[in-house]
Order: sequence, then C-alpha cells, then structure tokens
Amino acid sequence: MKSKSLLTALLLACALHPAQAADKVLRYAFKVAETGFDPVQVTDIYSKAVIAGILDAPLEYDFGARPFKLRPATLKAMPEISADFKTITFHVQPGIYFSDDPAFGGKKRELVAADYVYSLKRHYDPKLKSGNLYLLENARLLGLSELRSELMKAKKPFDYDREVEGAKTLDRYTFQVKLGVSDPRFIYNFSDSGTFGAVAREVVEFYGDKIMEHPVGTNAFQLAEWRRSSRIVLEKNPNFRDLRYAETVPPEADPRVKAEAAALQGRKLPMVDRVVIEIIEEAQPRWLSFLRGEFDVIEEVPADFTSIAMPNNRLAPNLARQGISMTRYPRADVSYSYFNMQDPIVGGYTPDKIALRRAINLAVDLDKEIRLVRRSQAVSSQGPIPPVSFGFNPEFKSEMSEFNLAKAKALLELYGYTDKDGDGWRDMPDGSPLQLEYATTPDAQNRQLAEQWQKNMDALGVRMKFKIAKWPEHLKSSNAAKLQMWGLGWVASTPDGDTFLAMGSSKSKGNANKARFELPAFEALYDRQSTLPDGPERARLMTDAQRLLVAYAPYKFHVHRIWTDMAQPWVKGYSRNLFVRDFWKYVDIDVAALPKANQGQ
Repeated sequence: MKSKSLLTALLLACALHPAQAADKVLRYAFKVAETGFDPVQVTDIYSKAVIAGILDAPLEYDFGARPFKLRPATLKAMPEISADFKTITFHVQPGIYFSDDPAFGGKKRELVAADYVYSLKRHYDPKLKSGNLYLLENARLLGLSELRSELMKAKKPFDYDREVEGAKTLDRYTFQVKLGVSDPRFIYNFSDSGTFGAVAREVVEFYGDKIMEHPVGTNAFQLAEWRRSSRIVLEKNPNFRDLRYAETVPPEADPRVKAEAAALQGRKLPMVDRVVIEIIEEAQPRWLSFLRGEFDVIEEVPADFTSIAMPNNRLAPNLARQGISMTRYPRADVSYSYFNMQDPIVGGYTPDKIALRRAINLAVDLDKEIRLVRRSQAVSSQGPIPPVSFGFNPEFKSEMSEFNLAKAKALLELYGYTDKDGDGWRDMPDGSPLQLEYATTPDAQNRQLAEQWQKNMDALGVRMKFKIAKWPEHLKSSNAAKLQMWGLGWVASTPDGDTFLAMGSSKSKGNANKARFELPAFEALYDRQSTLPDGPERARLMTDAQRLLVAYAPYKFHVHRIWTDMAQPWVKGYSRNLFVRDFWKYVDIDVAALPKANQGQ
C-alpha cells in the first residue's frame, strides 16, 4: 500500500514538474580574439559579430535572398529616401524592447527613435575615438561634424542634447538623417548593427567606461559570460520580439539545407538557447575540436586541412558519411599588406619611395602564397575590390598580381637601392640601412605567410624582420601609426566596392585607410563615384581609382579569399549570407541527434 502511494506521488510530481528539455547550444570558435562590444569603439569583425547578435540595426539583409536584399529589422517598412538621396526617414516599429538590465531600474524599456539618433551621435563624441566615424563624415551629416569641432575647440564634452539637422528625432518612433552630399548607398550602413546598432543612453551612462563589457540591445541574444580573449557566451533574450523563420535558401545551397529550411518555416526565432564561442587561434585544435563533435560549426576550414576535409573542393567521403555539410562561398574581402605612408623608410610620394614599394610588391610570389599557404582557397587580387562587390572589373589586370623578381631588382637598382657596404643586403640611396619590419601574429598560417615574405625579400636582397604580437596589440599600434608594415584583411558589410576604395581615402586615415595614404587625384575619383548611382560611369571611376592605388602602391593587395564552412549533422538550416553576421538566429540544433557527451550542455 505504501509503495502504491509512493508511485502515485512520483507520477503526480512528474505531471506537475515535467523534465525540462535540454538547452540547444550552438558551439564554435573564433580564430582571432575580440576587443569588446561597444559598436562605437570596435572595428574588428569578431567583436562586430557578437554585437550583431545583441544589438539591432534598423535594417538587415534577407538571409536567403540572392541577389542580396535589404529588409526592415526594427522598422515598420523600408525607409523613405528623397529623390536626391540626401534625406532618409525611418519609422521604428512600436513594441520592441531591450533585454532587461539594472540600468533600466526594473522597468521594461522600449526601443524608440531617439535611441538610434543617440547611437549615431556617439560616433561623433571625440572621447570615444570611433573607428567608424569616417563612414558618417564622408556623407557629411548636417551639423554633426561642426558640433564636434566646436566642442573640441572649446574643450567641452559632446552635447548629445543639442538638436542637429543631420540626425534628429521627429516623434517617438520616427527619426531622420540628412546628408550634405548625395549618396545613393548610404542606406547600406543602417544594416550593420556591429556599427549602427541601437544602444540606450541610460545603459551607456550607467556603465560609463565599462560599456565595452555591457552591451544591452533588442536583438535575439544577450551577453551572459565573457572571459576576454577566451570565451563568449550569449543567451536567448527573453524580451526578443515574436519573429518567425521565413527564409528562402540560396539556389546554390545543398539540397539537404533547402529541405531543412523548408522544415523550419514559421518557427520562432532564435531557435537555439545559447551560443558559446571559444577563442582558438591555432588552426589544428580548432579543426580537431570540430572533428570530435565539440564544435557544431567551423567557419573557414583551416587551409592546412583543406586537402583532407575537401579534396578537389568536394566534401571528403568520410565526412559526408558522418552527415557533415559543407558551405562554400567567396568572401567580400581582400587580404593585404600595407605600408605606413608616414614611415621614413617605406612611406612617401617621391619616385624613389614609390619604386621601393612597387619593387617589394613585385617580389611577392602570390602563386606560391595561394598554393602553399592558402591551399588554393583564394584568388589573386588586381586591386582592393573583390569579385562579389559592385565595382569589380573582370577586365582590370594590374601589377598587383604580377611576380617579377627581375623587374623588382631593376627598379631598386634604378633608384639607388643597392648594396653599398658589401654585406649582401641592399641599402637606402643615402647609404643608410634598408630594414623592413613586418607585423604578424603567432598563429600557424601567419607564420607560414611570414616565411613566404622572408623568402621573397631574401631573393630581393632586402632585410626583413618580424614584429610578433597578438592581433589586438597590433591593432592599437596600427591605429597610432606605429607599425611600418602589417598584413590583415578588410571585410565588407555591404555588397558594394566603396568600402574597399575607402582604404585609399584621406577621410578614413587610420581606420579603413591603415596606410594613411593621401592623394588629391584619388580623393576626387573617390568622392565622385560615391555620389553616382550604380552604372557604367561609376564603375569606370572605381577602376580608375584602383589604378592609382596600384601605381602609388600604399598596399600590396594579395588575395580575395574563398571560405568553406562545415556544420555537424545535428545543425539544421546552416547557410551563410556574407552580410549577416549573426547567422545563429537562423539555425536549429536537433538535440536528439547530438552525441551523448554533448547532450545537456
């Protein structure tokens, strides 16, 4: 009788407290450490990816649409744009709320138009040193640069309450942006929540100098844990609006992905409860962790393992048998090395300095770099604009892709870069030592790239040493113009080539323009193309601008990368859109298909 009563009690308890379903956790790794989570203070793609999952920009890209297409994110409808492309009016959707935070004093906080105006103005605050300010200043938002200059001269704090024509609130849910120039593509910027995501003023003021550690937004996730340069954990935002999966899949997607996307239609987003991101800089442990099922996704299969994972760019049979899927896509990026144009050795605009940079570029064996280091997962660059962006000209061929050691040596001989002291190394024309210093990071691929640089410069007779440090450290030095040369990548957030031409604009010196290149002839071309609608005339000007970058050689444009991502069989609906950073919102985890070791994590 007692056992029967106990059984009844257990059954009743199970009915009242059913077992909770295991959390759905998406796990993967960044290969480069983040720097923080304030959209005004970061420029790196890894920090921006995290921010994008937390903050909402007004617009977003339709995840599956090809060609790439903008759609409202927090707006009622697409913005109203004036015929001259100078005035943009946004209508925010009522009923969108920030995730709960102590800064709100226990009250629900609705997203309003003033939040976007405040977030824009923060880029003009001199105290914050926004690396993205050039995007706004290039468009000359009315009154904002003037306000910034006025307060800087008066040594006063930035006045967020002063109304300016360039960014102002019209009513609770409406704000307007006015430009000083006609810019048909300025609207693209409002899809990048890593730069223009909405933050609440009371959150910024509550956390002060700690705001990099406390992003609070209205998007699908919120920051739950952060161990700097080690681990980032995002959890589902319980205040996230009722948004449903309604995505198409690119035509080139795997049939399995198409079927999975069809099955996900109508599901509430996000479908995963948590995203766990580890920072693993070395390629081997990152790849092995994926093979062991410890990671659900691997972004960019490391070059060292492409021949094993995808021989002849096809998924390896053993991985296919395990149900692993492969997504291959060209990146909207360029991998490059820059010369600091303010450096006394490699900088300058005189013929001898231009000849030195051109000779160095001609001595870089790109074919070996692509085959040996990048394992054929890239195509050589003719200029900064990649094939997937407007402004790419398939007919444009340049010296950037040329490997010609004899021509390089002849240029150096012509301008006096010869071995004057008989030690086997070339000297400067005045007899002082010619010494290059190239910044690099200690991971495997960059070690291999450094080895290629060393061999190329040895063959040219030019001494080169390497400055090794972590990526965030180099970024700080680069922003302060303290690096002579550095190799890195520039990734677009829009399907347009303007962001790559910005690498030569004086208005973006120290930001997109790490080389600090400044040339009036280039600036005129850059400004002119930015005002034109897409078409043959604009495309021609963009090609002319690229020719000047090649001729003056403030950069060595190496390659445009091709990435291959892989996902475990329990990840459903995995696809990629080049311009959607927070893909996590659109995938599901089939907990029942997880290895037992991963269930319940």
